[in-house]
Amino acid sequence: MPHTVPPEPIDLRELRLDTARALVEQAGKPLDARSPQAYLQDLIDGLCELSLRDPLTGLANRRHFYSVLEREIDRVTRSGEAALLLMLDIDNFKRVNDTYGHLAGDTVLQSVAQTLSSCVRPMDTLARYGGEEFAVVLPACQGSFGRVIAERIRRAVADTSVRINAHTELQVTVSVGGAFALQWIRSTTTLWTDRADLQLYKAKSQGRNRVCLEDPPDSTVSAEEKSLLFGPLYTPSGWGDLPPLTSTDSAY
Repeated sequence: MPHTVPPEPIDLRELRLDTARALVEQAGKPLDARSPQAYLQDLIDGLCELSLRDPLTGLANRRHFYSVLEREIDRVTRSGEAALLLMLDIDNFKRVNDTYGHLAGDTVLQSVAQTLSSCVRPMDTLARYGGEEFAVVLPACQGSFGRVIAERIRRAVADTSVRINAHTELQVTVSVGGAFALQWIRSTTTLWTDRADLQLYKAKSQGRNRVCLEDPPDSTVSAEEKSLLFGPLYTPSGWGDLPPLTSTDSAY
């Protein structure tokens, strides 16, 4: 066995950490100064968390959103539980920027983000998807509740005034599109977001400040069907494991 040389200790004073420390401390993350190792670990953890957050709204960013979406697709494929993806877009946002300036636009984005945060559960993931568009991943969301939740979000934004200066308040609205995950079927993040985006486009084209959702998929699978799909395979020699899928097989 080759001899392993232990790494030499690192002197933190030789590392250029000032910018990293300033970013983490600005975000309100305390750094553990009890030991160099604890300090460096807190610094790394803080930078990792910042890399997954939108700096303006504090919501999850697109990178984090896609990683959550991948995990949710995997969960739905394996468990068959329902899940809903909502895409939201602030209506006529360009008009806000053109009329009141980009600082006012930033205030509107922050206000909408705060309102949306108050409407979702801790288990949900709310992200700023880009520009004036937001996304919400809602695990364990049955079809009968999807429209109720989406309408509640839409009304909450419409009912919240946004003060952009001492003399001006704005009323903004959002259009909402949504698509349910395909249960028992492995989809992709691109297909799922495209389906939700199509519903968002319908909501915008039908007059804005409204909700358009796909009908929940009818993906009910009986216990017998699940046994055939995921159980052992009966052969003349008895019950055995399923053979590996090939490129011509349909994967679930």
